[in-house]
Amino acid sequence: MAEENKVVKKAAPKKAPAKKPVAKKAAAKKNTVSVTLVKSFHHRLPTHRATVTGLGLKRINHTVVLVDTPEVRGMINKVSYLLKVEG
Repeated sequence: MAEENKVVKKAAPKKAPAKKPVAKKAAAKKNTVSVTLVKSFHHRLPTHRATVTGLGLKRINHTVVLVDTPEVRGMINKVSYLLKVEG
C-alpha cells in the first residue's frame, strides 16, 4: 500500500513574440460641417430642443464642428431655423 508521489512538471507557457507597434495610418480627411446656434431653443418644441442638444450646441453663438453624415444632416434640417451652417 505504498503510494507513489509522482511529480508532474508543467511546461512553462510559451511567450508570444513581441509584436512591433503598427503605425496608425492617417485617417482620411472626412467632410465636416460647422454649425452655430443663432437663435434660442427655449420655448421650442421638446423634440427640437433635444435635437439642438444632440448636435452639441449649448448656447447662442456656440459653434461645433461635426462630421458630415446623413444623420447629422437630418438633425440640421429639423432645426435649420435656429442654426447657421457652414461647410
